[in-house]
Amino acid sequence: MSGWGRFPRLAGDLHRPRDAAAIRALIGQGPVIARGNGRSYGDAAAQPKGTIDMRGMAHMLSFDAETGVLEAETGVMLGDVIAAFLPRGWFPPVTPGTKFVTLGGMIAADVHGKNHRRDGSIGRHVDWVDVMGPDGTVRRASARDNSDLFARTVGGMGLTGVILRAALRLMPVPSGWIRQETVAASNLTEAMDIFETATTRYSVAWFDCLGRGEALGRSLVMLGDHAEPQDLRDVRRAAPYDVPVRRARRVPLDAPGFVLNRHTLRAFNRLYYAAGMKKRGHSVVDWDSYFYPLDAIRDWNRIYGRRGFAQYQVVLPLAASHAGLTALLGAISDAGQGSFLAVLKRLGAQDSPLSFPMEGYTLALDFPVSEAALRLLDQLDAITLAHGGRHYLAKDSRLSPETFHRADPRAAVFARARAEEGCGGAFASAQSERLKI
Repeated sequence: MSGWGRFPRLAGDLHRPRDAAAIRALIGQGPVIARGNGRSYGDAAAQPKGTIDMRGMAHMLSFDAETGVLEAETGVMLGDVIAAFLPRGWFPPVTPGTKFVTLGGMIAADVHGKNHRRDGSIGRHVDWVDVMGPDGTVRRASARDNSDLFARTVGGMGLTGVILRAALRLMPVPSGWIRQETVAASNLTEAMDIFETATTRYSVAWFDCLGRGEALGRSLVMLGDHAEPQDLRDVRRAAPYDVPVRRARRVPLDAPGFVLNRHTLRAFNRLYYAAGMKKRGHSVVDWDSYFYPLDAIRDWNRIYGRRGFAQYQVVLPLAASHAGLTALLGAISDAGQGSFLAVLKRLGAQDSPLSFPMEGYTLALDFPVSEAALRLLDQLDAITLAHGGRHYLAKDSRLSPETFHRADPRAAVFARARAEEGCGGAFASAQSERLKI
């Protein structure tokens, strides 16, 4: 087993139950962790002693066409939700960067999207969850009933129990298209200014992580809103939810290690920025291209070779974001260990037991696994700590427990609550054992 980064790789027992009774029997056998579609990047959804693959429980149970509330088992894939309900005018209120995730995984990681500043994380849109605890009892938790369990489960990385079912409020949208504006920023300061003045629902930036000097943090900022019918050409206006399906391509093999080096990374970043400059301005793009550009390349994680890659995602508090990002990008550029996929987003305020977001800026980068890259990540950890930042557990594969607990004091409180409820011996991932949660 591994996460999407294919690092680390673990051997262990994998089960795919079809009902709650089968899950209850597994819980009694020792520490287990629920797993969705394996799209967390490291070891958050793997437990050698017992990993529960929830994709065997993937039924949509009911939908209220007036409120948009979908009740479903948590093995349901996000892409299937979109396929079923976008033609009816409904879309997920929050989505991560891939549609190949399960509802349970989204809730466990409390995923955020390009609209966090405006709409928060997915937990804000969940009415309730049914959670099987350490004794096999299923409790329904919401913001009003069993509220402590609900708060710890949303963003709790599966460590409070197995989420069996959930109610998610979908969002009405006027079409399946996005009205996009691409704005070029010559450096980090300009990019942050664009984020701070943006009024669109969605905003995200690709940035050149190898930029130096005056070009440090040069970016392409993509702003977006759901397109209204009047924004569409006549042929699209007649059927605003009828969006052509993109043809997916597949990476057929693991790329050789020598392909990824500072020279190819610099060339890619330079060409990508130049291509983006030509696309500046307004356009209308389909929902799939805007939210899930990498889903068009199946098995894209093979680009990083057999050793896999580590994604590094942190959030810095707003007041320290410019200084912290400048230090992080400077260290990355100096090391020449940049990323093809470097993303910057503005997050809004959030208060929760373990969820990742805080008000500020988050950046995410991929690094092919090597001794040099792991040393660089330790250096980036020190910069993150110095600026009051914290790490996204859904992306982590190599943090030390000392760094994690220094960055996020909430973890000790969360761990004590887990112990008091008897969850410590029943639910544990390789990640939670590594980080001592």
